[in-house]
Order: sequence, then C-alpha cells, then structure tokens
Amino acid sequence: MRRSHSRVVIFANAVRTLTLVFLCALVATAQPATARSSAADSPEQKTQAYFETIKDSPARLWAFLLGMPKGGDLHSHVSGSIYAESYIQWAAENGLCVNNQTMALSVPPMKSVCDPKQNQMAASTALTNSVFFQQLVDAWSMRNWQFSGDTGHDHFFNAFGKFGPATWDQTGRMIAEAASRAAHGHVLYLELMLTPDGTMSSGMGQQVPWDGNVDSTLNRLKNAGISKAAAAGVKNLQDAEKQKDQLLKCGTPQADPGCSVTIRYIAQVSRGGALGSVFAQMVTGFTLASDPSSKVVALNLVQGEDSAASMQNFSVQMEMLHDLHALYPQAHLTLHAGELAPGLVPADGLKFHIRQSVLVAGAERIGHGVDVMHEDRPGELLEQMAKRQVLVEICLSSNDLILGIKGPQHPLATYMKYGVPVALATDDEGVSRSEISREFLRGVQDQKLGYVQLKMMARNSLQYAFISGASLWADNDRARRFTPVSQCAQDIATMKLTTQGCRQFIESSEKAKLQWQLEADLKAFERGF
Repeated sequence: MRRSHSRVVIFANAVRTLTLVFLCALVATAQPATARSSAADSPEQKTQAYFETIKDSPARLWAFLLGMPKGGDLHSHVSGSIYAESYIQWAAENGLCVNNQTMALSVPPMKSVCDPKQNQMAASTALTNSVFFQQLVDAWSMRNWQFSGDTGHDHFFNAFGKFGPATWDQTGRMIAEAASRAAHGHVLYLELMLTPDGTMSSGMGQQVPWDGNVDSTLNRLKNAGISKAAAAGVKNLQDAEKQKDQLLKCGTPQADPGCSVTIRYIAQVSRGGALGSVFAQMVTGFTLASDPSSKVVALNLVQGEDSAASMQNFSVQMEMLHDLHALYPQAHLTLHAGELAPGLVPADGLKFHIRQSVLVAGAERIGHGVDVMHEDRPGELLEQMAKRQVLVEICLSSNDLILGIKGPQHPLATYMKYGVPVALATDDEGVSRSEISREFLRGVQDQKLGYVQLKMMARNSLQYAFISGASLWADNDRARRFTPVSQCAQDIATMKLTTQGCRQFIESSEKAKLQWQLEADLKAFERGF
C-alpha cells in the first residue's frame, strides 16, 4: 500500500511539474509577443495609455498637462489676461485712488491726493493692508465672486471698469506678463486682443457719424484723417514691444522664456458704442490687419454681446463688416458670437448671432459660440461651419463663470461631432484666475477629452492661426488627418529637417516654422512615456 501510495504521489508531483513547465513555457512564449506589441505602439499611443492611467488623479493630470506642448492661444484679451495683483502694484506706482465702496480706480483730484471725504483711498494702501488687498483682488477678478451679490456675468464685466485706469500706458507690461505666463504653459504663439490706437478712431467716429452707407462714411473718415489712427496704432505696438523686450530681458543670457513666444495682435472694436465709433474702429482695424508690418493680423468685436446696443445693432454691424471686408480682403476676421445663454437675452436673441457672423460678415473663426444649438437651423449652420472650416475658440472657464455653461450643457462635443474645428483658449485668464493649462484641465475633467483630442486642438490652434505663411499640413478637410505637405513628408516621419525642399518650405513660412516646432516639442514630450 505504501509503495502504491508513493507511486501516486510521485506521479502527481510529476504532473504538477510538467504543468508548471508547460505554463512557464507558455508565458515565456507569450512575453516576446507582448513586448513586440508594446514596442510597436507609437509614442502617441503610449502617451495616451499613460494619460488614461492618470486622468482621474488631479495632481498627476495637472503635471502632465502643464508640460504638454499646446501650440497657440488664439483668444486672449490683453487687459483681461493680467492678474489683479499686478494691477494693484501698477495702480500704487501711479498714485491712483480706489473708491473703498465700489473698489473702482480713479485718477486723484487736482491736489494729487486721494480724498477720504469722497470714499477714496490710495491704491498703495493695499500693499500694506492685507484686508484691502484681498478685497481688491476679489473685486477685480472672479475669485470669490459667489459672495459678491452679483451674477457671474455682471461681476465679470464690471471688473474691467473697476481696474481700467491701472491699464493706462501699461501695454508693454501687460504683453510681457501674458507672454511669460504663456511660455510657462508651453504655448508657442499668442494672438492678443487690444485697441492699438487707443481712443483715436472711436473719437473720430463721434465727429463723423455713421450715415447708413459704407462708401460715403468711409470717404468722410478718410477726409478727416482716419489713417492717422492706424499710424498711431503701429507706433503704440512698437513702443509696447520694446518695453516688453526690456522687461523680459530678451536678447540677453537672462531672457525670460516669454521672449520665445511669437505674438500677433487682433484689433478690438467696441461693439457697444455708437455706430459711428464702431465703424471708425472697424476701418482702423481693417487697415492695420492689411499691413503686414503692423503685426495686427485680424479684428474682432468685443464687449458684452447681450448689451442693449450690441443686440440692437448686431445685424447692422455684420453688414458693415461684410462691406469693409470686400475693400480689405487681406485682413482676417474673428468674431465673438454666441456668448449667450437662455434667459440672458430674449429667446429671439439667441437665433442669429453665429449665423450672421459666419454667413454675412464672413468670420473665419468664432469666439465662444456657446448658444449654437439655439440658432435657427443649427444642424445646417454646423454643416456650413464644418464645410468652411470655421474654427471655434473654446473658452471653458469664462463660459462657466460668465454664463454658467459647463459639462454636457457645453456645445464642444457637438462641434466636434459635426467636424467643426476647435481649439482651447484662455479668454481673460487674469480675471478668470486661470491659464492655458487649466483650460486643458477643464477640457479633461469637464468635457472628458482624451490626449489625442487635446493634441488635435493644439495642432488646430496653429493651423487656424492668422500668422502668415503656408501650412505644414496638406489636408484641409473636416477629418483633419494632419498629412504633411509633400516636401516635408520624409522629414516629418523622422522629425529631422534634412531635405532641402522641406528646409526651404519651413524657412519661407512663419506658420510652418511654428508647426514644425510644435511637432518637435510633442515628439520630445511623448518620448517621456
């Protein structure tokens, strides 16, 4: 019995041993295949796989997105891009006063002393009074807006009127701060909205009112010397860029990373003004955007789209833009449109702004576009936008803070479904207390975007930028496969600029240079995963 039992045990052990050997051999055989499969994955696929493991970990996701190359920021207002802390410092340096009831800045009266009887305090007080300092930050930004007693919409737009005097003669400093923060977020290119000529053209428009006819009003403006406004705008930008370069120590060993950010400008038109002033600003904007030496590449209408003047004059302004665009065909046009939500304006006011901006004015890009599904025949409009490749500048933070639109209420997924190109942008990162990396974070957490979608948006931001030159990408359909031009097909595959044809192509195009740099940066980024 014992011997029989031993044989059974020996046999069982042998079976177990053979089974283990078989399993080990199976695993060993499988390992090379797994390794080969892993090795075959592209860097993009490996990065996407890593992204999936961290997307629910806010800290790790933030570190990932902060380091991700983002291309360009196409929708950024210079005055709104500055944090309140900077404005407090500048207001203190310039001896400005603050109304301690409204928190609005003002120039001191004739004696250059702030008058307590008028509820005025010196802005410099905030530098030593921490409570006052925090009150100003809250009043001049969206921080803690929920406790202000205002709606998000009103608190946002009111902030600009409060800190306005701190922006006077500070354009160079504002551009420097915006560029430095963009570089920190791995942005290569900025289009900054500002009013290059200050108040010159709008003032001229008050003297030469709109008579209902583009040609006659334009001739009267020309006779009044409207060309001087464009010349002033060019000089103002040159002076501001010189100051920016000095502040960032550009061209020295201590140069701030912001020096490497390529910057172009979009001329603002204040849509809430009288039609004469609006038209005069349009003329100056078109003139500047038609002059390659000005670095102004486009114009845009700004201010609240829901204001009485904006709503009343919207269609007239679109016709103005249509007629002027025919006279200045080289100028680009991007328009704030659809920055509206149900209840903010009457229902009829939601039906036509994006449609007229695209189909009447001929906008090449749309800023916000939040109410698109409330437009007349939205599906048809979306098809037209996809066909025309009208990019939508998506500003998630401000859409949430101003309109309360976020998550599934936001039309981003709808735009993407229809093949309308989109790119993330900051809008007013200082007022919103945001930055480009936080917009990408919102894209993941709020809109469930994946890495490949974020990468596509980064590429879109340069593809649809208004900087001069041919694109590195040959395809121009809604699928946007990012197929390189034939001259650079070989070079893109290796990311080595070796062929003469591609080298010449890149050197001849400012846009292609930026796109090449983005691809190189993306490759280096993905190599880490």
